[in-house]
Amino acid sequence: MSASAIVAENASKLFLDGSVVAFSHLNLTVDEHQTLCIVGPSGCGKTTFLRCIAGLTELTSGTLLVHGQSVHGVPDGVALVFQHFGLLPWKTVYDNAAFGLAMTGANKATIHERVTHYLDIVGLHGFERHYPYQLSGGMQQRVGLVRALALHPRVLLMDEPFASLDAQTREVLQEELLRLMQRPDERRTMVFVTHSIDEAVLLGDRVIVLTARPGTVKESIDVPFERPRDMAEVRADPHFAELREHIWGELRPTLSENTGVSV
Repeated sequence: MSASAIVAENASKLFLDGSVVAFSHLNLTVDEHQTLCIVGPSGCGKTTFLRCIAGLTELTSGTLLVHGQSVHGVPDGVALVFQHFGLLPWKTVYDNAAFGLAMTGANKATIHERVTHYLDIVGLHGFERHYPYQLSGGMQQRVGLVRALALHPRVLLMDEPFASLDAQTREVLQEELLRLMQRPDERRTMVFVTHSIDEAVLLGDRVIVLTARPGTVKESIDVPFERPRDMAEVRADPHFAELREHIWGELRPTLSENTGVSV
C-alpha cells in the first residue's frame, strides 16, 4: 500500500467572517507519487485548497497533513505552479527559473546545475538570457514549471497551469508534462487543478469531482490507463470517451447548481 503524501480530513475554509464557504468537510488522500486531478465548477474551492496545501492560507477547521506533518506555514518540499506564469519582467529566463531555489539559499553551483538541466528538458536551452516579454505564453509557462521543478519538490501543485494558453500549445505542454513526470528520476506527487475533463483523464491517476460551493468530494474516480502513457493512444481508447462522459455526467449538475442555468 502506498504511503500518503497528502491527507485532508473534514477540511473547511471560510472567508468574510464565515459568510463565504470555499469548501466544507473535504476528505481526500493523495498517495505518494500519485497524480490527482481535481475538477469542479468555478468557485468550489479548488484553488483555495491548493493554497492551503502550499501553506499560503490556513484552514478554518479540519486537518491537512503533508507527509504526516500538519500544515502551518509553507511546508518543506512543496512547490506551486500558477495559471498566470508569475514571472518577474525585469529578470531573465535563467534568473526567473532560479528565483525560488535562490530564495532557499542554495549555492550558485546547485542553482546552475538544476536550472540548466530543467531548461534543457523543457526545450528552453538557448533562451536563458531572454526576458519574459520576448517569449510566447507557452514558453513563459515552461519557465514557471522549471522554477518549481528546480526546487526538487516532493509535491508539485498545479493551478490550471495551461488554462490561458491556446489549444495547440496546451496540448504540447500536456505531452511534455506527461513525458517529464513519467521519467523515473522525476516521479513526485502532483495535485493538478483543471476545468478540462480531457486534461484530467490524460494526466491523472485519479480524478476528484467537487460539488458546487461549498466544495466537497462528490466522487473519486480511478483512471484505468497504465503508465507510461501515450496521449494519442489514450485518446483513441474507447474507455477514454466513456470515462470522459461519466465525469461530465457527475460535473454537469454541479454547474447547474453553480450558475442557476440548466445545462
